[in-house]
Amino acid sequence: MNKPSEDQDFVAAPAPNEDVVQKPPRARVSDAVDPDETPRETMERKRDYLEGFLQKKPEGLSPGEPGGDLYEAVIAALKEIYDPEIPVNIYDLGLIYGVEISDESDAHITMTLTTPHCPVAESMPGEVELRAASVPGVRDAEVNLVWDPPWGPDRMTDEARLELGML
Repeated sequence: MNKPSEDQDFVAAPAPNEDVVQKPPRARVSDAVDPDETPRETMERKRDYLEGFLQKKPEGLSPGEPGGDLYEAVIAALKEIYDPEIPVNIYDLGLIYGVEISDESDAHITMTLTTPHCPVAESMPGEVELRAASVPGVRDAEVNLVWDPPWGPDRMTDEARLELGML
């Protein structure tokens, strides 16, 4: 094989008549097939390796933080409340502007309605407060109804838009 001289900083490729390092063996399908695995097992969809990763929650997360158990339980309770005129829950509809859980496990929810003249303007905030307060672990719930910024269809989740045929 050609060896570099002191003034060269490269190695030339071997000539065709020189000995070459042996090529690695070719891969064969039989090498990749597990003889103990049935064809049915081979054809079935394998478990997604990201499944467990995506389900894992960050360590050291307090229950009241986004992603925490108490916070997620309050969000799940709010997703059970549906707007009477639109077949979408109020969370995906974008009526919930914020959910905060205090260190004392009090839920503070900031929300709006589609319009100030909404037929459920008097009852909806009370229902949201009752649902949030009924979540195990929540000591008390308070709803703050705001009109600024005003609600708009741009606040809806993609799921809500799909449900309403807006996507």
